Amino acid sequence: MSHTLLIASDSDHSTIQLGDFVLNWFSHNTWRILLFVIVMLGAGLASRFVSVVMRRTLEHTAIPSASIFINIVKVVIWIFAAACVLQPVFGINPTTVATALGVSGLALSLGLKDTIANIVGGFGLMLSKVIQPGDIISIQGITGTVKDINWRNTIVVDRTGNEMWIPNSVLNTTALEKIPSAGEAVAIVSFTVRGSENLDTCAQQIKKTVEHSTKTLMMPGNPPIVQFQGFSPYGVNGKVVMFAKHGVVAADMQDAATRALAGQPYLVQDTTRLLREEDAQH
Repeated sequence: MSHTLLIASDSDHSTIQLGDFVLNWFSHNTWRILLFVIVMLGAGLASRFVSVVMRRTLEHTAIPSASIFINIVKVVIWIFAAACVLQPVFGINPTTVATALGVSGLALSLGLKDTIANIVGGFGLMLSKVIQPGDIISIQGITGTVKDINWRNTIVVDRTGNEMWIPNSVLNTTALEKIPSAGEAVAIVSFTVRGSENLDTCAQQIKKTVEHSTKTLMMPGNPPIVQFQGFSPYGVNGKVVMFAKHGVVAADMQDAATRALAGQPYLVQDTTRLLREEDAQH
C-alpha cells in the first residue's frame, strides 16, 4: 500500500513540475508568441487583400490576369513575415538563413530543375504575351481555351469541359497555334453535287437545310457557308462550313448536318448507282 502511495506521489509531483515548466515557458515567451501570431495574422490578411486588389487591377490593365503573378506576391509577403519573426521569436539570424540557402542553392536547383523550368516558362509566356487566359490554342493535338497559368502548369479547357494541365516548360519549348474563336468552332461536311444541277440553287438549298438542322448548335451570328472546291468524275465537290457555339462538340454538329443532307436528290451519295444511270443513258 505504501509502495502504491509512493508511485502516486511521484506521478503527481512530475505533473506539477511539468505544469510549472509550461507556465514558466509561456510567461517568459508571451511576447514572442504574441509577436508571432500578430505577424502571421497580418501576413494572412495582407496576402488576401493584395490578392483581391491585384485581381481587380489586372482585369482593367493590359497585363494578363494569371494566378502566377498573384502567387509570386503572396510568396514575397510570407517570406517577409518569416524574416520578421526569425530573430525575435526563434533567435535565428536571417542573414545566416540566407547564407545557408545560398550554399544549398546549387543542390536545390538540381533537385527542382523541372519546377524552376516551369516557373520560368510561365513567366516567359505571360510577360511576352504569347498566351494569356481566354486564348484558344492548339498544341500537340490538344485544342482548348486557356483557363489559367499557375506555378507549374497551364490549364486548358476543351469544348467538352475537360481540363488538361500542360507543363509551362512544354508550352515554352513547343510550337503552338493560336486559333480565333470562329476557327476553333469550325465543323465541316463535304459533299458532291450532281453535275447536271444548278450550283446556285443547290448552295441555297444546302445552306437552308443545314441551318435549320443545326440552329440549336450553331454559333449566333455565324450562319453556315457553302463552298465549291472542284470537280470529280461524279460531279462538283464542295463543303459546308459550320460554326459550333461554345460547349458544342464539332462532331455533333457534323452528325446533325450529315443526317439532314442524307437523301437529298441533288447530292451524289451512291456512286455505283450513279455510274449505272450514266451507262443506261449512253
